[in-house]
Amino acid sequence: MIRTIAGRELRSLFLSPLAWSILAVVQVIMAYIFLARMELFFQLQPRLAGTSIGVTDIVVTYLYNNAAVVMMLIVPLLTMRLVSEERRSRTLTLLFSAPVSMTEIILGKYLGIMAFLLVMAGVISLMPLSLLIWGNLDMGKFAACVLGLTLLLASFASLGLFISTLTVQPTIAAVGTFGALLLLWVLDWKGGDGSDSVLAYLSLLRHYVSLLQGVFSSRDVIYYLLFSLTFIALSINRLDGQRLQN
Repeated sequence: MIRTIAGRELRSLFLSPLAWSILAVVQVIMAYIFLARMELFFQLQPRLAGTSIGVTDIVVTYLYNNAAVVMMLIVPLLTMRLVSEERRSRTLTLLFSAPVSMTEIILGKYLGIMAFLLVMAGVISLMPLSLLIWGNLDMGKFAACVLGLTLLLASFASLGLFISTLTVQPTIAAVGTFGALLLLWVLDWKGGDGSDSVLAYLSLLRHYVSLLQGVFSSRDVIYYLLFSLTFIALSINRLDGQRLQN
């Protein structure tokens, strides 16, 4: 049943003009950033001879750093309708009466939106992989960037799903998700470089930057996994409460 719900969500996304528009706009923006950084790399290449800095540091890391910001703007538009649209169109009651658990509904919707986000991340990753045609690519740093973006998108989607369960209006869900993500993104800015502070640990940005630098730490991976699982559990609990009220 989880697979059925996930497939339904994914099909509805690919049948939506909004999703295709978002996919096109994201790829145009990321392609522009990629080509601009490649031009900068060619200009700097003579000065980088003999140093450890390469195309991965100049182009790939910068690309994924900006991909996170673009996705923070895009994900709320994709997750805003996951549950709130069901409630507004009064189809949520049908789901409540169906022989499926709230866990299956939430996981199905979550996996559906994650499948679409992974398609977007995969297309973005084709740009750095194209560098293998003519040059070297630090595959370790590249893998860390891909892992970081994947975990970040999983966190974005889980938070967006939870906020979508709180309201009937998709627009409110989108604004609320963006505001929450932005707050978590800048959470430790005031804390400076204190990496041991609570705000630093809660910040989405701090853990992502660590992975972009090629530093694989179980602490960062565990943070994103706990973040995603927490909001998935809260979403399930929220729907369970609503079903009992009905």
